[in-house]
Amino acid sequence: MKLIRFGEFGKEKPGVLAADGQRQDCSAYFEDWNCSFFQNDGLEKLGRLLAEKGDQLPTVPADVRWGSCVARPWKVICIGLNYSDHAAESGMQVPSEPIVFMKTSNTVVGPYDDVIIPRGSEKTDWEVELGIVIGKNARLLSSRKDSRGYIAGFCICNDISERAFQLERGGQWVKGKSCDTFCPTGPFLATPDEISDVNDLAMTLDVNGARKQNGNSRTMIFDPYFLVHYLSQFMTLEAGDIISTGTPPGVGLGQKPPKYLKAGDIMELSIEGLGTQRQVCRAE
Repeated sequence: MKLIRFGEFGKEKPGVLAADGQRQDCSAYFEDWNCSFFQNDGLEKLGRLLAEKGDQLPTVPADVRWGSCVARPWKVICIGLNYSDHAAESGMQVPSEPIVFMKTSNTVVGPYDDVIIPRGSEKTDWEVELGIVIGKNARLLSSRKDSRGYIAGFCICNDISERAFQLERGGQWVKGKSCDTFCPTGPFLATPDEISDVNDLAMTLDVNGARKQNGNSRTMIFDPYFLVHYLSQFMTLEAGDIISTGTPPGVGLGQKPPKYLKAGDIMELSIEGLGTQRQVCRAE
């Protein structure tokens, strides 16, 4: 299944992406793709609905906005330097354990929404990332294998970063990661059965038509199943939470010389099997 949300910001409705590419409205049957939905066997209920009435669901008009593929989560947890080739371009040592930081949950916006460059920023950067959506509350999982049962699916996240805020203002990464619009998410959440091998997905990001990132999830240091198990040792992962798993090389910070986003720039992102995103940058 491919879960989508649509409609005006803050008033999105839940839906699915059908095999023919049409968006279908599920709001008559579900409130939203939120914590309660995932925690209370919502995916199983949705599967039954699609089997019984999938061809009867209303179609969403093409001009209606795409929202983030899940409702505003309780947490957006991020993993730093999780690609060996990105660590190398950053001149940083490959971590022995995952580097964990947070983005605020209000950064989550739709996959085609504008990205706002913060007032006075000269170092706003791009990062295509594989997102994990938690399918039910997870705490102290016993093994990497167990984590598979706690994953609702996967999606694209753009982990927008303001590098001066992140690295030059006391080294507290969350400050550079939490500006408004800094986590475009979607266009859809693909349930695990839709993805043949999450550890072998091509990933790209272009700025103004020029390829900047061209990577693959196989160069991850810590894969999605390890990360869910690992994080559950330190916190409760709640249904609907997003884990953004790190980025391959090619970020603006790693260019020689570094190159950052400016108003009017257009980012286009893709991950194999998870669709595409497109954002226009505008000044605050």
